[in-house]
Amino acid sequence: MGGLDLAMLPGRFDDRAIRDRWIRVHDRVAKGEMPPKGVPFSEAQRTAMLEPLRRAIHAADFAEVLRDGRGPLRRLNRDEYEQNLRDVLQLPDLDIRDVLPEDREGHRFNKAAETLDMSRVQLTAYLDAAEAALRQATAPEPKPPPMVKFRAVGTALFPEKVTFGEREAMFFARNNQAIDSKHLDAFKDDPTIEMALFRSAHWPYYGYPKKFVAKLPGQYRVRFSARAVVQREGYTLEPAARPIPMTFRARKPSGPDVSGDVRATGGVMDIQPVAREFETIIHLREQETFEYSPLGLPVPLARNVKGGPPTYRYPPFPEGGQPGVAVQWLEVEGPLSPATWPPPSHRVLFDDLGVGPAPAQPNGAARRLLRRFADLAAQEPVSDATLAKFEQLVLAKLNKGAKFDEAMLAGYKAFLSSPHFLYLREPEPAGDHFTIATRLAHFLTNTRPDAQLTRLAQERLLRHAATLRSETDRLIASPGFERFVRNFTDYWLNLRHVRRDDPDIRLYPEYRFDNYLVESMEQETRTFFQTMIRDNLPAASVVTSDFIYANDRLASHYGLPPMIGSAMRAVKLPPESPRGGLLTQAAILKVTANGTTTSPVIRGAWIMERLLGEPPPPPPAKVPAVEPDIRGAKTIRDLLAMHTKIASCAGCHARFDPVGLALENFDILGAWRTRYRGMEEGEAVTGIDRAGHDFAYTLAGPVDPSGKLLDGKTFRDIRELKAIFAAQPRQLARNLLHQFTVYATGSPIRFSDRPDVEAILDAHAATGFRVRDLIVSLVQSPIFLGRTEVQRKP
Repeated sequence: MGGLDLAMLPGRFDDRAIRDRWIRVHDRVAKGEMPPKGVPFSEAQRTAMLEPLRRAIHAADFAEVLRDGRGPLRRLNRDEYEQNLRDVLQLPDLDIRDVLPEDREGHRFNKAAETLDMSRVQLTAYLDAAEAALRQATAPEPKPPPMVKFRAVGTALFPEKVTFGEREAMFFARNNQAIDSKHLDAFKDDPTIEMALFRSAHWPYYGYPKKFVAKLPGQYRVRFSARAVVQREGYTLEPAARPIPMTFRARKPSGPDVSGDVRATGGVMDIQPVAREFETIIHLREQETFEYSPLGLPVPLARNVKGGPPTYRYPPFPEGGQPGVAVQWLEVEGPLSPATWPPPSHRVLFDDLGVGPAPAQPNGAARRLLRRFADLAAQEPVSDATLAKFEQLVLAKLNKGAKFDEAMLAGYKAFLSSPHFLYLREPEPAGDHFTIATRLAHFLTNTRPDAQLTRLAQERLLRHAATLRSETDRLIASPGFERFVRNFTDYWLNLRHVRRDDPDIRLYPEYRFDNYLVESMEQETRTFFQTMIRDNLPAASVVTSDFIYANDRLASHYGLPPMIGSAMRAVKLPPESPRGGLLTQAAILKVTANGTTTSPVIRGAWIMERLLGEPPPPPPAKVPAVEPDIRGAKTIRDLLAMHTKIASCAGCHARFDPVGLALENFDILGAWRTRYRGMEEGEAVTGIDRAGHDFAYTLAGPVDPSGKLLDGKTFRDIRELKAIFAAQPRQLARNLLHQFTVYATGSPIRFSDRPDVEAILDAHAATGFRVRDLIVSLVQSPIFLGRTEVQRKP
């Protein structure tokens, strides 16, 4: 068994490493993978072997859990640390995440206790992050910073007379007709002028209001008037037939100090065919401006023409004209100040002592403020004896002549870098309620308990099943649940890598610079997963459903009837559709491709591990991976057939290759296809892409999505494979419970947890293993609440 010699395996279970090896033996025998085929071994013999082994492993594992807990103390990861600081300091826009080192993954999440270690480098980074947050929370002046107002009309709406892509990409218009650039100076402040833009934002691009730069960081209110238009020949404008989605992107203005740090801000707005006013809040750093960012439009890029300088060619207009947006005027004001001053963040630190506090009794004030802060910030109540260490630090600073606010900040900084803020404990039996509150809040909102959850912990009500259910439902319905959805899907479904591999523009020119499509794909999956929980859908919705979420761009990508607008809406699928469930969503299909080709090996192994909970064994050493043939001469099925002639490869590939082959009807971004693409063999396809560049590829051999699973079941296409998977709802639900457990507790399911998992599944089998019900039952279980002497039978 993979080099494991059972004769050399000690027959004891108190050692964790030895016990883990026995668990591998147990599981492979239980699945029928051992003994090998051809070795006589009856079901009676299998049961006779497994039962005593199961009892022995369970007893040893359970004893270890009672003695040491399910897992070690867990450090906050950097996302949790930032959100905890935001909530404690009342700084909702605090941005210190990237000050901290990236967290290591364990069991596919960034919440595994075993990988969230603490080094000297990390501690230094936490101290730096805490200081940066405290400085931002402290009001520097007795009065708020002055609010600047800016208004742009006419040619001030854009910094240049033309932009990359020439006149088709941007021009100024009056009465729906472009103005000759030679005469623009005469219309400098003319309020009847519109700035018409027909390209998406992508480097190089300087599409921001002329002469606006934020002198101070903060929130800025942007108001503007715009309409959706189409450009016809002769640079004329007509009202568009449908809205154009647009956002803003914060960035440094062009110049020698441009950092390349560009980020969307202000949300997506659908610009309508009739001019109207829009308002949004954007966040800018010091010396930043913001650029117009219409979504889904061409992105002209420089072409190297032989014998001449680089040129920009705007791609051919679609039938009916080129859509775009026309802006009439724009206003900015900010930075926006809170309604009261000093701001709430300053009051968290200094209560009512004001800016530059200098209390008459500094020692007494310091003790009062530090106790107040500890009560706000600590994950659990802190005793006076424990707090005394931080008091000594503050008082020592004061005795050396430090200013009062500096001494207090030193104490706060030490506290925010201490275990009282940084670490989450395993709940202990019976009387421990604060750790349950902390675990539940970090599970479902990625931050500390709110006031209601804290009150229930103080009243010792968090071991009541009804209370746990109501609090779980409340947190799932709260705005903070969106943080759980984002972080959980970032890791379980790898959505944090959805932008990692750019499409190969040689084979897929239609996807070049289509950021709107990728953003829509990501939003679809997050919205669907959120619905799985909030609407309590059955576990089978992982692989199949009769609806999806889509917007205008995704509807086109999926070949559905046209939709209007950027917002995600539930769409009923026709019966023959291959869509539905997470399995065939474009974001999933993109993160399992590499930008150039699809790989049944990678997709199949990913699906079996992430969605089915059946991870493949590691590949044999020194066996090369399957390399795609982008010429189009051989299909991936041909290449896999050659690869699996290697005896050491065939058995494992039979577990996941068929699943990946069923997904071959979906290209690198999840669009439906019936033929592969290549560069040499097949039917030629030519044209001009979104960047104005020529392209040429070939349509090669047909896709064959049929296959045979390891258990002998066959399927003709993805629809039939979905039906096979959907008939295994218990396995899908079991995998969800395993994923939720790692995320919620920082430790994977242990052998002694298995009876509790099966009991949860038994309780929900009759109703289809609904996802929110699974979460509630997990929260009510000993896996979440901590072990007692009572145990289920193995």
